[in-house]
Amino acid sequence: MEIPLEEGALKERTAKSQKTTHALVQAYDALGINEKSVKSMPFEELAMSMESAAALGATKSLLDRLEKRLIVCSSTAENIDHLLKRLVCPTRKTPQSRTRVAAKRPARTSEPSRSSRYSLRVVLCAYMILAHPDDVLSGQGEQEKLLMESAANFVREFELLVKTVLEGPGRASRQPSLDTDAAESSSCQMPSHVTGQSKFRTQLVSFDKAWCSYLYRFVVWKVKDAKSLEGDLVRAACKLELSMMQTCKLTSDGQSQDLTHDMTAIQKQVTDDQKLLREKVQHLSGDAGIERMNSALSDMRSKFFEAKENGSPLATPVANVSTPLSINPSGQLPPADVNVSSKTDAGGSSSTSPVSLPTDNEQMVNEMLHENGDAFAVNSDDASTIVKDFQARVRETMEKAFWDVVTDSMKGDKPDYSQLINLVKEVRDSLHDLAPKGWKEEILGNIDVEILTQVLESGSQDTQYLGQIMHYSLDMVRKLSAAVKEDEMKKSHDKLLSELAASSEVNGNGVSSFVIAVIKGLRFTLEEIKELQAEVSKARIQMMQPMITGSAGVEYLQKAFGDRYGPPASASASLPATLQWISASKNMVDAEWSEHLGSLSVLPAADHAQPLVTVLRAGHGAPGGQTASLSAAGSSGLPECTGEKVDKLVRIGLLQLIGGMEGLQLQSTPESFHLNFMRLRAVQGQFQGVTVMATSMLVLRQVLMSENPKITPLELENIISELFGTLVKLLDNSGEAGTEEIVEAMMSSSASAGTASDEKIQSRRQIIARVFLKSLQADDVVFKKVSRAVHCAFRGVVLGGSGPKGQKLAEAALRRVGAGKLVDRVVKAADVLIRVATVSEKVHGPWYKALA
Repeated sequence: MEIPLEEGALKERTAKSQKTTHALVQAYDALGINEKSVKSMPFEELAMSMESAAALGATKSLLDRLEKRLIVCSSTAENIDHLLKRLVCPTRKTPQSRTRVAAKRPARTSEPSRSSRYSLRVVLCAYMILAHPDDVLSGQGEQEKLLMESAANFVREFELLVKTVLEGPGRASRQPSLDTDAAESSSCQMPSHVTGQSKFRTQLVSFDKAWCSYLYRFVVWKVKDAKSLEGDLVRAACKLELSMMQTCKLTSDGQSQDLTHDMTAIQKQVTDDQKLLREKVQHLSGDAGIERMNSALSDMRSKFFEAKENGSPLATPVANVSTPLSINPSGQLPPADVNVSSKTDAGGSSSTSPVSLPTDNEQMVNEMLHENGDAFAVNSDDASTIVKDFQARVRETMEKAFWDVVTDSMKGDKPDYSQLINLVKEVRDSLHDLAPKGWKEEILGNIDVEILTQVLESGSQDTQYLGQIMHYSLDMVRKLSAAVKEDEMKKSHDKLLSELAASSEVNGNGVSSFVIAVIKGLRFTLEEIKELQAEVSKARIQMMQPMITGSAGVEYLQKAFGDRYGPPASASASLPATLQWISASKNMVDAEWSEHLGSLSVLPAADHAQPLVTVLRAGHGAPGGQTASLSAAGSSGLPECTGEKVDKLVRIGLLQLIGGMEGLQLQSTPESFHLNFMRLRAVQGQFQGVTVMATSMLVLRQVLMSENPKITPLELENIISELFGTLVKLLDNSGEAGTEEIVEAMMSSSASAGTASDEKIQSRRQIIARVFLKSLQADDVVFKKVSRAVHCAFRGVVLGGSGPKGQKLAEAALRRVGAGKLVDRVVKAADVLIRVATVSEKVHGPWYKALA
């Protein structure tokens, strides 16, 4: 007679349960899954062997038996239900057809399903990690290393447990009572070998401890890996959607005019591909993941149509659409892997952008690659202050909003402590990541989140345990910080703890002293940890400086840029500002390069000839004056451009970028130069400063020669030299210097041009002011000649290098307007452009080639 399925399965389970632990261990051992064998097997072969029905069945039966034995043998086993819940697949919406079928089946039991303590797939995964870590783990970070260590330890304890059982069969045969589960329940001690090897009970406890440690590391890795994988899947779906919208020319209502057969096929293919991606996200993250995916798709579509209406080349860089997988609990500005909705340029205007801001580490690596060739760039432009002030306001607003939410959650008759517990976890995990290996277990023991949760859920608002956690955390911060800061930190920490102890019972808003103390203490602790993290990160990068200044730094920035903007193949879509910049630069490269070669061909003659002359409307010349020193960039300087296509394009493009009279704005600056935006603003300031100084010197020279045709060249040069020195101090030390201050400098320098009446001095002042202001107008002939000379001087260095050749080219151009004294300033500023160009070409070369 055929046995019903349910009855047959029950009998099979009963038969298995009647096997002794020894028999189950023998069945498992026969599989040949051990540390030695798995390391000798290829990845595919190992995976297939572990997926076999025999391997899964034997391993599952043994693990279930070990769990039963642990319950009987140990009353102090660690509660790991919170970890096991993380292993369960997220809730998925059941299709309607399956729901109807399932409804017809009678429920087997009214008890809720419970996860096994020893997860079959996680146990087998330990062997996979042990044998093939590179194939299983994505990366070799700190979490991955800890997971590998815990997996190796778990496998050793598991195999020692198996050995302990197998080496006892001799005595087991003389104890028939051990052949049943009842006997095993009454005697938790398996027989041991006569040589005195570990007893089963002791080894079972050791095995379980190793399992708990490994499971924790596995869950931590799994959660991080799941977020990363979900982000990849969502980005892939968004890229498919955007490609379809561009190709099929969809409108905001989802319709497309003149839909061809190919477009229809594309839409169907994208729909099918996105369906597969949705299924993966559903399996990985459940309904919450699907919601994040839908939100990302909706946001991408909105930005696409918004940009389309505004006439932008593209809606959004598709490679950077990401999901809001987590909220930064400290309220700080998001790092590179978290998107922000807006950025503010140096002028304070806001521009919508889905692209993440560069991280502090990227900025530090970028600075190291540029070395110290632009010392003036750091403080010479107030745009840096504007950006930092804006970021500080954003950070302050975000922090206030976050802590208000935390405070509100802890008020009332039924306070919600989940936010508080998460913050304590952040403190613990941050210290754990920063601490050396020998301190990690101590940190986990002293900041016990499970105990804290129990204390808070009991309704107690006793700050004693929280106080212990904060006190320990601050002590650990001091230990991890630089020794020179320890005394200062100790004073501030003691002051905080004293203030918390003396906090009032209830404030005017009805917030208890418990809430006040908790919020203030946690906020202070997190800020201290944040500063420590920044110090550690900076120290690590500085230690790596020799490596970073080589190929490693370039590779790091190149990878970060690719993560933010996508591969070179999508550059025309993801880098609209860079595309526009290159398109404009290509139109003038040939002409600029040709003029540069022409300047080089006459360089020897120009180097020895008399100063060239600029003729003003009054008909007087402007002698070049004393030749400036050519030591600005040393004897060698940075290399010249050899004419290679991309190098030539980038250098000339940068020259055009900083040569504009209107200040650079972040939203119109090529994406490849966002890290160097402040640097370029500083160079632009130098370009404009040289133009103003050259114009001032030329105007004063012209006015004095018109006023006194008999003035000697030596007297004139002394006056111009004095003006040059005054202008250098004025423009370098004051960012607020205007035309009035410059006119006063011209008048002060001209005081030595012989005695003059008050009336004549006043007349000179009026003439200088009128001519100077007129000469700064874009359509004025003097301004055109001076600005062109300054442009040629910068071009000479940018293309000719900052060595002697470039310096001579710059001097020849400046002498045409009597501004040879400014050559050092030009060389120094242009040297920065060469550095930016050469570094950018190495980092962004693949994208430039794709666009050019």
